[in-house]
Amino acid sequence: MASSNTLTHPGIQGTEPEHSLAPGDIAVGVVIGRASEYFDFFVYGIASVLVFPAVFFPFADRLEGTLYAFALFAFAFVVRPIGTVAGMAIQRRWGRSAKLASALFLLGCSTAGMALLPGYHSLGLGAIALLALFRIGQGLALGGSWDGLPSLLALNAPENRRGWYAMLGQLGAPLGFLIACGLFAYLWGSMSEHDFLDWGWRFPFFAAFAINVVALFARLRLVVTHEYERELDAKELEPCDVGELLRSQGSNVLIGAFAALASYALFHIVTVFPLSWIMLFSERPVGEVLVVQVIGALLAAGAMPLSGLLADRIGRRRTLGMLATAIGVFSLFAPLLLDGGQVGQDAFILLGFVLLGLSYGQAAGAVTANFLPRMRYTGAALTADLAWLIGAAFAPLVALGLSARFGLAAVTLYLLSGVACTLLALRANRLRNARD
Repeated sequence: MASSNTLTHPGIQGTEPEHSLAPGDIAVGVVIGRASEYFDFFVYGIASVLVFPAVFFPFADRLEGTLYAFALFAFAFVVRPIGTVAGMAIQRRWGRSAKLASALFLLGCSTAGMALLPGYHSLGLGAIALLALFRIGQGLALGGSWDGLPSLLALNAPENRRGWYAMLGQLGAPLGFLIACGLFAYLWGSMSEHDFLDWGWRFPFFAAFAINVVALFARLRLVVTHEYERELDAKELEPCDVGELLRSQGSNVLIGAFAALASYALFHIVTVFPLSWIMLFSERPVGEVLVVQVIGALLAAGAMPLSGLLADRIGRRRTLGMLATAIGVFSLFAPLLLDGGQVGQDAFILLGFVLLGLSYGQAAGAVTANFLPRMRYTGAALTADLAWLIGAAFAPLVALGLSARFGLAAVTLYLLSGVACTLLALRANRLRNARD
């Protein structure tokens, strides 16, 4: 509950604190935290294509090995809600800083542990089991690292600038991918394939550990300050009982998860899947594809500010619906582009990244206001977990497996399913708001 010296909601009489946090200050914490987390996950995703099939699944052919790696890739998203619930319990007992420190410590150790793993030829199935265990650790840690700052940012943003500040919180995704992909591109191009698979691939995982240490201290310095604690308390951004949340507002969790599903479905289809498809089914140099993806990440980062301006002009939910439709149109051309040689593949990657930047820039918390204030903290976290699980967790596995068996039309169907879910969820939300 907000105390008498905390910031009140607009339109309600009350006393404001002497110093109120600016939305830009909150955005710094959000970008730092998300960039480090996305870097960890993209390092794993890229390694699932370039490294893990040869190092951990040499007994299978390249396609099967990549599918096995993508199956482990999904583990983190499956356990992420468990990490969120466990993190909420830690926060209630020991506080927000203890939860954040333990989550990022687990994330860094899991990532560094992967860097030290021996391959299948040295440890056999034990190497695969440890890789799966560390991947689960990453997922638990990501769920537990929820700090409430995105919700605080949305609540503190000016009414006519909420799309812009929502976009700032999403910038961590292209930044994390840019650094991860750029690092892999440099290593792949500067050493032999033997050296890269023997020891070179481990450097990005060590870098992820170092980045997490820096991000941990940066985020702790923000989150544990009196100003942040006061603002989080004033907005009632504290854990609530998960059972009560699901019983009373479970429909809001579902609507929130499906409202941005088109963007989440597109997420790994343009970041991880194209690299696997081109590597497996074309003769194109991998380093060249990585460079194109680096350019794509820059385009996505540039498109995100445009999404903020657009959302503030026509509304965030209308923006999500319009961009979901654009993703649907893009999906119809996916088979033609991916099967269209170098020019078509580059067009798929670059156009896909632009659409990803525009749509993902507004994907977080578009319907978070549906939650009761005291349930918003936990509701926003579980909504994001469910969106990742349904939309993105199995995207590389499903897209590659079905495309290899039935053709690239499977990519179209996968993206269209996400588009349909987004449009239906936005309509359900609009009807619900009109009824209420």
